[in-house]
Amino acid sequence: MRKRMLALLVCLVLACLIPSGTGEEIDLSPAPSTAAPDAPDAGSTPPSLPPVSDAPLLETPPMRLNCAAALLMEAESGQIIFEMNADSPRPVASVTKVMTILLTLEQMDAGRVSPKQPVTISQSAAGMGGSQVLLDVGETQDVDTLLKCMIVGSANDAAVALAETLYGSEALCAEAMNRRADALGMADTHFVNCTGLPAEGQHTTARDVAVMSRQMFAHPRYFDHSAVWMEDIDHGDGRATQLVNTNKLLRLYDGCDGGKTGSTKEAGYCVSATASRGGMRLIAVVLGAASGKERFDIARQMFDFGFANYRRYPVAKRGTKVKGRLPVTGGEADGVGLALGGDLTLLVNKGDEQRVALSPDLPESLPAPVREGDAVGRVTVQVDGRPVAQIPVVAAETVEAKGNGIKRFWHNWAWQF
Repeated sequence: MRKRMLALLVCLVLACLIPSGTGEEIDLSPAPSTAAPDAPDAGSTPPSLPPVSDAPLLETPPMRLNCAAALLMEAESGQIIFEMNADSPRPVASVTKVMTILLTLEQMDAGRVSPKQPVTISQSAAGMGGSQVLLDVGETQDVDTLLKCMIVGSANDAAVALAETLYGSEALCAEAMNRRADALGMADTHFVNCTGLPAEGQHTTARDVAVMSRQMFAHPRYFDHSAVWMEDIDHGDGRATQLVNTNKLLRLYDGCDGGKTGSTKEAGYCVSATASRGGMRLIAVVLGAASGKERFDIARQMFDFGFANYRRYPVAKRGTKVKGRLPVTGGEADGVGLALGGDLTLLVNKGDEQRVALSPDLPESLPAPVREGDAVGRVTVQVDGRPVAQIPVVAAETVEAKGNGIKRFWHNWAWQF
């Protein structure tokens, strides 16, 4: 027993003599990163992809937009370049299916349905009006084929068949669409059906269309079908229906690889399209144009302006060390190292990279204990002195309160004897 007590006393003395702080200086400045941001995880369904800033880069559109509403967004950051009537609620016809497609993609990624899962077409699905793939009652198609019909041909019958498979009925699917819209912060949106066919109380906005489109474009599976121009769908009884993509920008605009169109008398001609060039993806939303050709012409002009004038600029990378050490009171060390708690790639006007500045907002000191990863402040990103985004600053290490070394000793060692 005496030997055990002696060993305990020796260990206690040694523990008290070991310095708890290293005293080493850390990297003195946040360094820009040239690494591309991580691609979205296709298997996850985050509640939202938040934008770096809600404010558009331009106060007014740089061109005349002959439509009811419009918005141009950079997809990775969610930064809006310019907008017009972006928060005016209005019908958007089959652009509504962006949310139906998004829910289907998320359910597939979550494993609730599989791409090859068979779906038997109901009377309600087969009886849908508007654009169709001409599904028959009792016909069987798999989930992935129905998704393709919705993405490529804007098929209402395929949309309802998927809604019933995922949620039991179109009405229950509409409820799920509204819940997802709420989670994405789409404050001016309400869904009544999954197709976009005219319905009392159904509306959204250019901003909300861009938000849900951005979420949809984050799914790699979407692009398996979005660029299909023409394809035959076999009904299994010797009959086939030819799908033709409703998004003519696929052939009209270099770099366009996806989007959703819609048109009704109430909504006018609408499109939410995406194009990628030079590592940058843009989303152009055009609502309420006078003709199909005009909506595509407007989107082309919007894309041209965005690609000609802007580039993605890597400002900061998660884990980059921040200058100096922040004082800690009552701790085993008198300071704590700091690091950036997030990545940021900013959309900037070409040539304006030198106008980007970082302004730290940190407390004078922190009380111990401080845990590694604790949020302790933020860095405001400014362009020409105008705040455009914020990056969290976190503790890069743990600093225990004074006396915690003895507590840890007794917890980890003493009770083993």
